[in-house]
Amino acid sequence: MRVASWNVNSIKARLPNVLDWLGKVQPDVLLMQEIKCQDGDFPALEFESLGYKAVAHGQKSYNGVAVVSRLPIQAARPVLPKLQDSDPDDPQARYLEVEINGVILGNLYLPNGNPRPGDKYTYKLEWMQRLHKHAARLLDGDMPFLLAGDYNICPTDRDLYDPAGWVEDALCYIDSRKAYRSILNLGLTEAWRALHPNIQDYTFWDYQAGAWFKNHGLRIDHFLLSPALADRLQSCEIDRAPRGLEKASDHTPIVCMIGD
Repeated sequence: MRVASWNVNSIKARLPNVLDWLGKVQPDVLLMQEIKCQDGDFPALEFESLGYKAVAHGQKSYNGVAVVSRLPIQAARPVLPKLQDSDPDDPQARYLEVEINGVILGNLYLPNGNPRPGDKYTYKLEWMQRLHKHAARLLDGDMPFLLAGDYNICPTDRDLYDPAGWVEDALCYIDSRKAYRSILNLGLTEAWRALHPNIQDYTFWDYQAGAWFKNHGLRIDHFLLSPALADRLQSCEIDRAPRGLEKASDHTPIVCMIGD
């Protein structure tokens, strides 16, 4: 199963690029983040024309996640469980979990957290606590799984162009990295880094200050695999080509190949 993840930064604005990329690369599954539309406005028919069925969990103008798949989607759940049942519902559409071919795929758009400190950073850390608890619950289950998407975390200084300039940013701040490592330390494998231990590459380049042309990037999009899936990992590659197109998303796809 070939699974791709891509923060498209508005599916309406990027639809031609996304459809063209799907037609060329033909992954089995594409996990999209920041679709920025409500469920009913997601362009499902356009994806169906390429042989992909779509499930979306969105909200107006902000956030939102979607899955398109050439393989049957057996189940879908658009909620990251709360820490406590008494906690209020999360109004932000940031998580969509599907089951495909006996594998659970969690598609996530983790909060940015800036400005830090503040309510947005508190929300980021609380969201990561919920993800940690859910990952632990999935590990207790019988099904292999992955948690993929825009984590808004640079795991190490090797994952960005200017570590000193970003040290206080919510994407690189020590508490963010600790929360990320705590999820990995449950026993998950970060697919791209596992296969590219000594390479510096990025998945995001800001629109500002010529970041793309200067290669001033960040690696914030990740695949985290359960032990059973890590044993089946064949490849994981960053596809830079879509970032260089006109009207590109500020992120580019990452593609993970899972064997039988």
